[in-house]
Order: sequence, then C-alpha cells, then structure tokens
Amino acid sequence: MTIAIDYERIGDIAVLKAQNPPVNALGQAVRQGLVDGIARAEREGAKAVVIYGDGRTYFAGADIREFGKPPTDPWLPDVCQRLEDSPLITVSAIHGTALGGGLEVALSTDYRVAVPSARVGLPEVHLGILPGAGGTQRLPRVAGVEAALDMITSGRHVGAREAEKLGVIDRVVDGDVREAGIAYARDLLDAGADTRPVGRMPAPAPVDFDAAHAAALAKGRGQLSPAQCVRAVQAACELPFDKGLERERELFHELMESDQREGLIHAFFIERAVAKLPELDGVEPRGLTAIGVIGGGTMGAGIATSALLAGLTVTLLEMTPEAALAARGRIEANLGGALKRGKISQDQFAHLTETALRPTTDYGDLGDADLVIEAVFEEMDIKKDVFRKLDEVAKPGAVLATNTSYLNVDEIAAMTGRPEDVLGLHFFSPAHVMKLLEIVVADKTAPDVLATGFALGKRMGKVSVRAGVCDGFIGNRILATYRTCADHMVLDGASPYQIDKALTDFGFAMGPFAVADLAGLDIGWAVRKRKRAEGIDPRARDSAYADTLCEAGHFGQKTGKGYYVYEAGKRAGVPNPEVMPLIEAERAAQGITPRDFTDAEIVRRYMAAMVNEAARVVGEGIARRPLDVDVTLLYGYGFPRYRGGPMKWADMAGLPGLLDDIRNWAAEDAYFWQPAPLLEQLVAEGRKFEDLNG
Repeated sequence: MTIAIDYERIGDIAVLKAQNPPVNALGQAVRQGLVDGIARAEREGAKAVVIYGDGRTYFAGADIREFGKPPTDPWLPDVCQRLEDSPLITVSAIHGTALGGGLEVALSTDYRVAVPSARVGLPEVHLGILPGAGGTQRLPRVAGVEAALDMITSGRHVGAREAEKLGVIDRVVDGDVREAGIAYARDLLDAGADTRPVGRMPAPAPVDFDAAHAAALAKGRGQLSPAQCVRAVQAACELPFDKGLERERELFHELMESDQREGLIHAFFIERAVAKLPELDGVEPRGLTAIGVIGGGTMGAGIATSALLAGLTVTLLEMTPEAALAARGRIEANLGGALKRGKISQDQFAHLTETALRPTTDYGDLGDADLVIEAVFEEMDIKKDVFRKLDEVAKPGAVLATNTSYLNVDEIAAMTGRPEDVLGLHFFSPAHVMKLLEIVVADKTAPDVLATGFALGKRMGKVSVRAGVCDGFIGNRILATYRTCADHMVLDGASPYQIDKALTDFGFAMGPFAVADLAGLDIGWAVRKRKRAEGIDPRARDSAYADTLCEAGHFGQKTGKGYYVYEAGKRAGVPNPEVMPLIEAERAAQGITPRDFTDAEIVRRYMAAMVNEAARVVGEGIARRPLDVDVTLLYGYGFPRYRGGPMKWADMAGLPGLLDDIRNWAAEDAYFWQPAPLLEQLVAEGRKFEDLNG
C-alpha cells in the first residue's frame, strides 16, 4: 500500500513528499499524512519542513472523488491551521500547479519556492464555491486586496514569475523542485530566519468592497460565488484573522447549499463524461497528420487555424487564387492574435503560416490529407458537389467531414462510394475560439471514423459531443424551438428587447435577438425560406417581420443594423426603431391583441420550450444522454454555466411543474406545446433527466 505522504529526514530538515497520483489531490489520506508528518518532524527535533509533490505536480486541488460526500477528518481548514501553527520553519516547494486547496496549503506554510513553470490559483468560483481553507484570508495578506480579488473572483491561474511579483511566491528557482525546497530551507536556517505565519501578518488595506461586490455580480451575470468571494476578502480586512476564517466558512457553507454550486459541479463532471462513449471502447482512431479544409471564409479559416495550432498541416482549398490569398490573410490574422497573446512564438508563427499551411485551388492537392473538412456555403447542392469531387481525389481511408449546421449528413455521404468514411464535424464560429464540436454520426459512419472525430476534437482542445442526424442536430434543433417560442411571445405582446433583457438577467451571455444579429439575420432567413419551401404545417404560427428586415438588407452586426443598430467600432447595439412598427403591423395583420409579459413568464416559457425539445432530442436518440444536451448548450449557446445546462436546470426546477405548464399552454397553441413523450414518462415514473446519464 502506497503511503500518501512519505517522510524523509535530511539533517535537521524533514521532507514530506506527496505521492497521490496523478495530481496529488488532497484526499483524506494526504491530509492525514500532512498532519502526521508535521507532528513527527516536531517530535523528532527537526528545525524545518519541506513539502513537495512527487510526479508532475504539487497539490493540484481537492480530490474529486470526495465531491458531494460528507467531509472526513482532518478537514483541510484544520490541516492548514496545523501547518501554520507549527513552531518549525515550513517551506512549500511548488512545481506543476498549486490550485485551490493546494495553494491554501502553500499559503499555510511560512515560505514558498517554485520552479518557473509552476502555476498557482484559487479556481473554486468555477465550482460555485469559494476557497474554504483560509485562501480568502491569507492571499490578501501576501498579495494585497486588489490582486487577491482578481485571482479569487476570476479563478485564473497565475504563473510563477507573476506570483513572485505579487508576493505569493518568495523565490523562483530553475532545477529540481525537491532540491530547490531543501536548499531554500537550508538558506533560511543558516540566516536564522524565524517562522512567518501568514495569519499573523497585518490585515490588508481595504478597498470599496460594495463596488467590488456589484462589479463581480455584473461580470458573472448573476453568479453568486465571485460576489461572495468579495465579502470573504472584506472579512480579511475588517475582522481578526480567526474571525475572518469563521466568516469565510459561513460564506462557504452558504454557497455549498446553493443551486448554483450544484449546477457548476454538474457542469464540471459532464464535461469529463461527454466523450466517454461505450461504442468507442477499444476502437482506435485513424492516424491524423495532415488535413484538408475546403472553403476559406470565416468558418473555414477558423477550422484551419485550430488545426494548425493543434500541430497539423493544413491544405486549404479555395476556388480562385484571390480567394485563397484572402483565406491566408484570415488565418494569419487569427494566428497573429495567438502570437500577440503569447500562445505561440514568432518562430512558430512563421512555421505555421509559411510551412504548415498550404493554400491551393486544385482539388488534387487534397489527395494526401488524412481528413478533409468542407466549410462551404450551407446549401445541399453545393455540399453534394464538393463530396462528389472529394470521392475522386481523397486517398483510401481518408475521413471526409462536413461542417454543416443543419443539413442531412446521410444525403451528403450518399454522394460518395465510401459513406462509412463520412461524418459531420459541426464547428462553432469562430472555430479557433469556440470550444464546442458536434460530431454527427451518419447511418453508415464507421466506429473508427467516429473515434477519429473525437481524437481531432481532443487534439484541438474542443469539448466534443456525439450527435445523430436530424435537422439542426442537437444544438440548432433545440435553438430553433426556443427561438420560435421567443418569436411567439413577440407576436403576443413582448418586445425583442424585453426578452433579451429577461434572458441575460437569467444568466445567458446574450438574448436570442442579439444572438441573431451576431450570427447574421440572413442565416435564419435562409432556414425559414428552406422550411417554407419544404412545407410548413398549417397549424404552425409564422411571421414575416424579420423577413422584411432582411429584404431591406439589414442582417445584424455585419451590416450595422438588425434588431439593434450598431455604431462603427461598437459591439453592443441600441434598439432599432424600425423593428417595433414592423412587429405591430404583423400583429394587426394576424388579428393579435398584444398583452403584457412578466420577465419571469418569459424565462419560464423560453426554458420550457428548450427543455421540451431537448427531451425529444434525447428520446429520439439524437443525443444519447441528457448530459450531451447540457454540454452542447453550455459550450455552444451561451447557457449560464452556473445553472448546469437546461436538463440540470429542469431537474432542479422540477419536471412535474414544467409538464403542467406545457399542458396548460397547449390550450392556446396545441401544435407548439406538445409535451415530449420522454418528459411525460419521467414525470409518471418520478424520475429525473439525471437518472438517464448513467
């Protein structure tokens, strides 16, 4: 049995080595080992203690296996206090990461040394809580309030050099972390240094905490944990250290009982579970070195950029030399952003743009690609033509992928003599920034082709979700329904601007009408025309006011006017005064007497429509699990992370009440408000969506 904390004595220095792979998580055995190790060092007459982690990191945080379970002794706050109360000089030697409880342990030692590549941080806000083992009380004492608030409310990771400037790290040393810790402890002993408990340092100077609290709430779009972190740091300034710790624990426990914490924990786990598919067990992906991208517009350039940053070579096909040159410019601009942010070096930039990227106008140049992704215009005939040509030039075993947002992947695959090699890879724009990737499985897609899609997504740093074939797959199909719900509320009396505000107050990054402006109103216009051409059920409500905007050339942000008017250089818009008269004329033409909507009713209807359609998507197997829907909406559609996703929100809101509302609204529109069979089944059985995640 491996001992979680190994004890070694080197002269008058005791060395405590954490050995709880893979990330030395602070589980019960590690916590107990720290307490026992410090007690043994004191008992045996050591003068200093060095704490470091074996393997690739210092303590990287809490043990996720303990999430949601009752805490077991010794609690981390008690461990941290025990370290701080020791009469011995204590040194943390940090490599890898010291995150969350890991940094709280380090702050409980007297001194901290790190290697240059180390990173520290308190990311608890991302789980809906705050640092609960003294982090909000100790960090402000070493780094000051402003730096501490920045780190704690954002949860960002700070590199060793920056941490040294802030006072979080005392010394940054190249070389072996163990030797660095021992050498630092020896220097301190030789210099006659005393213990330096952070908790006994003077309280930090205060700031305007009410303003900081309001700013944290606004920036988090209603997420409570960053704002509560502000109040905890305020306690560090205004209360004695022991009372500040008590206040921190009070706030910690309040957040632990919140729905937001439950939602964020759910989001944390489903991101890790979404790519675990039984159908891929034991299936090896095909090799990926070189890819082809067809189409160098915004989407194609973003896909190519993401592939280049993932270490792949890219052949980018355009129809004319001028278009190929323009595509190269877009990719260079994207990579220039990565260069500016320090993600790549100047040499890497030169290699990616001059060697790894090869623009072409010849389909034959795609013959060496392991995978080809088309990103051409969203029209079936155009995509079919692309795949006919691909079938002629792509090498045997190459994966052929379509980036369609809505269209039938089976129809596209049928244009080739190798439908087993075809799948959908639905990127979200901008593709080099957005994390979501819908991997669409056609009827004949081979298992190793699906595995290759997931391997590509992982290599690109995407969160990949498996989807089946239908109009819009998971995300856009659900989007079409809840957007239709919003359109119905507009017809019935709400304004687009009230709806957008109600939903951003709920926590969405943007409301549906602002999103439409961002995406381009012409996209929705094209979808509406396609569906009308296919035939709309006569029971479905329809409207034409948005078409009128498009007919006038108003496509949203890219034309400066849509539902909102956009001034040059500004991303946010103001309501377009032309919109409400169009809506009022539509209401009059349809004989609708408008009524008032409360913000709460807007949110309830919008969310009920979203959940009801999501239940259909899961019930039909388009999404295999409710968590696939949650991940899709969280990463591709601006759903507030602290609510966990629409299925988690529904579970917390209560499925019986949602079903009752849907049935009541069916009295006014029986076609739109048809309860999903899966939702009815779960309510009848007294179960939740969570029960289907397995």
